[in-house]
Amino acid sequence: MDSVFDSIYQKYHQDLYRFLFYMVKNKEVAEDLVQEVYIRVLKAYDRFEGNSSEKTWLFSIAKNVAVDYFRKQKGWKRWVLEKMDLSTAQVKDHLPLPDEIAQQQEEIGLIYKCLDQCTIDQKMVILLRYIHELSISETAEALSWTESKVKTTQHRAIKALRKYMGEMDKEVMLGEEIKAK
Repeated sequence: MDSVFDSIYQKYHQDLYRFLFYMVKNKEVAEDLVQEVYIRVLKAYDRFEGNSSEKTWLFSIAKNVAVDYFRKQKGWKRWVLEKMDLSTAQVKDHLPLPDEIAQQQEEIGLIYKCLDQCTIDQKMVILLRYIHELSISETAEALSWTESKVKTTQHRAIKALRKYMGEMDKEVMLGEEIKAK
């Protein structure tokens, strides 16, 4: 079991951490939740039947751990929205130029602001599909949804993100016009 656990840890630790961090927006809480995922994995691995990939199975556990955590919070929906802190966004590229860093941070910040406007379900689908690159079927399995629900939620999330990004672009342009006067 140790070699299996080590293999799972090596392959998926960063992805699990990032998924949970994007959900809770708190480093310490995300680390605690990752540990809870590993505890559940250790307890349940002997029952893993291999009907899905390990990655899908792990994200399903991570989703359940996050939902359990939110349920314990008072007013968890409001709490999640308040915790979406843009100042924690990280730039992945290690050697970009300073102006590239500023541009990337601005774009990441805009995406996160727009993602904050989405529902929890929409956020989970966007994170699993585009950040963690799960297929529609893997996402459906991880969330215990139908593929149809994932597709519909993804469609609505993308539509909402486009709308919010368009609104923010208009606000930025309006702000620049006011500054120019």
